[in-house]
Amino acid sequence: MTTIKRRNFAKTAAVGTAAAAATTVVGTPAISQNRTEWRMVTSWPKLFPGGGTHAERFAKRVGEATDGRLTIKVFAAGELVPAFEAFDAVQRGTADCMSSTPYYYQNKARVLALFTTVPFGMTNYEQVAWLRFGGGQELWDEIYGRFGLKGFHAGSTSVQMAGWFNKEIKSAADINGLKMRIPGLGGEALRKLGATIVNLPVGEIFGALQSGAIDATEWVGPWQDLAAGYYKVAKHYYWPGTHEPATLNEISVNKAKFEALPKDIQQIFAAICGDEHATTTAENDANNAGALATLITQHKVQLKRLPDEFIKAYAKGWNEVLAELRESSDALGKKIFESYYKFLREQMSWTRIGMQEYLNARLTGFKFD
Repeated sequence: MTTIKRRNFAKTAAVGTAAAAATTVVGTPAISQNRTEWRMVTSWPKLFPGGGTHAERFAKRVGEATDGRLTIKVFAAGELVPAFEAFDAVQRGTADCMSSTPYYYQNKARVLALFTTVPFGMTNYEQVAWLRFGGGQELWDEIYGRFGLKGFHAGSTSVQMAGWFNKEIKSAADINGLKMRIPGLGGEALRKLGATIVNLPVGEIFGALQSGAIDATEWVGPWQDLAAGYYKVAKHYYWPGTHEPATLNEISVNKAKFEALPKDIQQIFAAICGDEHATTTAENDANNAGALATLITQHKVQLKRLPDEFIKAYAKGWNEVLAELRESSDALGKKIFESYYKFLREQMSWTRIGMQEYLNARLTGFKFD
């Protein structure tokens, strides 16, 4: 009897030890329990220069910096949701974060355009200064908080080109009846001149321009426009891009999911957003000059300046839109407008003396053979 009991005890102990070992193997590594995988949706075609490559680079950097504790799987426009539904996907939790730009969602609140760009508004450098040191980020947090989101600026195209046209623009009258793809409040200002405005994601623009569904489009600048191939279907390439002097992109997150992350990962995520802003902006600046030369010399694009008469008429249309927006905005919207334009006026008092006069002087003083 005693022998049987000893055998049973030994057998039970062995089973218990094996179970404990199995529990240890399954339960560990503890690090596996602390790993989080997010889904990012974007408004860009897969690996498209600029937005598409930036999203993949950002995801890779977050995974490496967190040692795999937060990994991000990137879904290009159309892979999980359409390009302009990224905001809704993050809001409802279908995705955890997005690479996009706020003015695509001005149907949620028209004032969101101020966190991307507005006609005759701040440059990239001024807008980042507003976000970081002028109270802009706090206002962005407040309005995105209504939708359960938090935004981070993560790249800028700086001043854009005015766009591609299938005919020459000699005056503001040439805009009347024109069908143009142009998003944001810049498009609303063109409506004042009689244009018909269409908003299309980049993946649909070329086909629409080629088929004649639209007569003109703006996209970004030489580097990204060259990649999109617009020179194949339109030869008139206009500047300056008074409609988009900054054009900030965003990496925005589902606020509740972000706040559930460990604090150190939140800080890493935010820091990489900031560094990606500098990297993506520099990438655009570095590539635009060479791409513009390619468009002109290899593809015989006709580079033209918009007439002063058009710029004045466009400014008049924009000021009408701006007055209407301010009047129709709620208390938070009015607060955002007041903050943005107060900061812009202050910046202009300096940039007029600093940057603008320097650039004028450089045209006179710089000689290069």
